[in-house]
Amino acid sequence: MIYLTHTRPDLSYAVSVVSQFMHNPSSRHMSAVNRILAYLKSSPGKGIMLSRHGHLDIVGYTDSDFAGSKLDRKSTSGYVSFVGGNLVTWRSKKQTVVARSSAKAEFRAVAHGICELLWLKMLLEELKIVYRKPLKIYCDNKAAINISHNPVQQDRTKHVEVDRHFIKEKIEEGIICMTYVPTADQVADLLTKGLGRPMFEKLVDKLGMFNVFSPA
Repeated sequence: MIYLTHTRPDLSYAVSVVSQFMHNPSSRHMSAVNRILAYLKSSPGKGIMLSRHGHLDIVGYTDSDFAGSKLDRKSTSGYVSFVGGNLVTWRSKKQTVVARSSAKAEFRAVAHGICELLWLKMLLEELKIVYRKPLKIYCDNKAAINISHNPVQQDRTKHVEVDRHFIKEKIEEGIICMTYVPTADQVADLLTKGLGRPMFEKLVDKLGMFNVFSPA
């Protein structure tokens, strides 16, 4: 299943959760695995559709589920990256330490997302494709966005100082453009928490996934 997540971002969160119990699984964990297998059986032809959109814009979405783990209260970070309107990279991973606020959890997710966009920009440059526009990154946490643009709020950000300064530096240099996106349109939400079927299917469609076996 871990190998499947390289081509199926819709499985990333569920597989990352069950993988945490791989060395000591219980019947509940095996039941979750069976549900993942049932989902796979119902959509064997689903995958990422790559198509031409007439641009090479580099866009990222980042999100975090604050204290989402009931076992240790660690948050889960997730990000997706698009190049030219096509999904190219994604990640769902539990954070290594417990975040004391939603802003701290969000800053960590945004920092990882920015690093991924910078890597994609460097990769394009190695392919002799120069991208001069700001890299757009979308976040649904207004507090994190406001703190990134306002260096005065020191008392609220001492525990996230490194990530805050890293994000602020990239914004001031014009490399990154950090923008608010409503939670309903935050596609990275798919990688941070379990969702109901309507929202799950909506975000999967927004990722650009297509079922080759669906009727024309």
